[in-house]
This record gives sequence, structure tokens and C-alpha cells, in this order.
Amino acid sequence: MLPYRIVVQGAGTARRMKADVLRKEFDRCGPLHRLLLHYVHTLIVHLSQSSACNRFHTTRQRLCRWLLASQDLSGSSELRSTQEVLSQMLGVNRGSANQAAGSLQRAGLIRYRRGSITILNRSGLETAACECYRVIQGEFDRFFRR
Repeated sequence: MLPYRIVVQGAGTARRMKADVLRKEFDRCGPLHRLLLHYVHTLIVHLSQSSACNRFHTTRQRLCRWLLASQDLSGSSELRSTQEVLSQMLGVNRGSANQAAGSLQRAGLIRYRRGSITILNRSGLETAACECYRVIQGEFDRFFRR
């Protein structure tokens, strides 16, 4: 049993392989080896930056970061998310998540309805987000979008 929970937030495809096959290929120090090391590095940067962000930035700034990252991953300005999921992703209660989303809606950056968030002004969200989004995205781009 894992000491954490994995949540899939959007549709997509995935691949699976046996662990011993992955280990053997990794040990060959070829392209998969480099790709996995880049992924782990990027993941560590993401986790470290997110931890600092959660400690020092407002719920509103963190919501902007999360919305931008979600749009990057989904490729859509239409995001499905309930208040419950939003509050869990931000590490706050539903009221705080709703208040932050309401603030972004009043600013004309998003439309927020039951179970749905539409990004209306991406550049406005980028301005309202803390620098953490740019740090994490820059690291991802460095390895995966050359």
C-alpha cells in the first residue's frame, strides 16, 4: 500500500510496463535513462517550488498557478473541477478556494460555475500568479520542450 493517494484529473492515455523491464532499460543508460532522470529532476523542482509556494503565497496566487498548469497539461481553457477538488489541490477549505475563485471571476480572469472553470484571460492569470508558475514551467520546458 502506498503512503499517498494518486488522483487523475483529466482524460488521456497512459502506458504500463513491467518493473524489471524498466529497470533493465534504465540500467542501459540510454535515452530512457536520460528521460527518467530529467523527469525526476523536474518533479523535484516542482515539489520543492510548490512547497515554498504553499507556505509563502496567497490562495489566489496558488490558484492562478494551478489553473495555468492545468491548462498547460490539458490544452484547454475549459477545466472540470469541483470546489472539493479545488480546495484539496490548494490545501485550503472550500470557503477559501471559493473566495479565491470568486476574486478571479470578478477580475474577469475566469468564469467559475459548478464543476467547471473557464479561463478567460490567460495573460491576466500569469500576471496574478506568483513567480512559482514560471519557475516550474521553465524547468519543464528546459527538458521537455526544447
